[in-house]
Amino acid sequence: MKFSLTSKTVLITGASSGFGAAAARAFAAQHCKLLLGARRLDRLQTVADAARQAGAPEAHFHVLDVSKTASVNEFVKWAETKTGAIDILINNAGGAHGLDPVATGKDEDWETMFQTNVLGILRMVRAALPLIPKDAGSSILNIGSVAGRTAYEGGAAYCAAKAGELKITQSLRLELNGTGIRISTIDPGLAKTEFSNVRFKGDAARADKVYQGMIPLSAEDIADTLVWVASRPPHVNIDEIVIKPVDQASAFKVFRRPSP
Repeated sequence: MKFSLTSKTVLITGASSGFGAAAARAFAAQHCKLLLGARRLDRLQTVADAARQAGAPEAHFHVLDVSKTASVNEFVKWAETKTGAIDILINNAGGAHGLDPVATGKDEDWETMFQTNVLGILRMVRAALPLIPKDAGSSILNIGSVAGRTAYEGGAAYCAAKAGELKITQSLRLELNGTGIRISTIDPGLAKTEFSNVRFKGDAARADKVYQGMIPLSAEDIADTLVWVASRPPHVNIDEIVIKPVDQASAFKVFRRPSP
């Protein structure tokens, strides 16, 4: 039997766009209560409004920068004023910055990727864990990437950061065994969101080329997967999911149709 998500409280980081915004809408359709965090408050307002229209009985939002411990702690304190329990924690904040080889990589890009994709997850779990119910079908869902499993040129820091996310998830699975809290990593391949625009610092033409001639995943595909994982019976833990578009067989093999 499916686990009912109705009235469960879902906390989503990086909720202002992409996977996070789509997840807000998807969980809202399950009538979940939402706590949304990101740096862009204007975007969060839009996401929260859409979530309420989609069926969320409550959709609250607050500024959150997972790269800063003080911001994470303040966010979770705020969350405590809205709910007594966080049933599902979705660690989505992250992303790639640049595609430079190590020889010409930039400190600011490397530091941002490790602060958000690695330390951000550690901070969020540490702060939120006291609010996550035990033995109640609760879940911690971390957004990883196929980059954490297969390295590629220009991706040294991002691949290392996502490999870090994978190891954090695996460690949490061991550390929280016996608590009833479920731990999962969802690792997408090529998905068309703002990801490439951010990586290439607003170069839209370069970002679009990433998906040229192929059909990528959508944010909604990942959101649907998150809902499926969270709605398994409480005794079922989906440890790891790798999800790629059919056109992407590996990081190095992508089928691309010729331009008309």
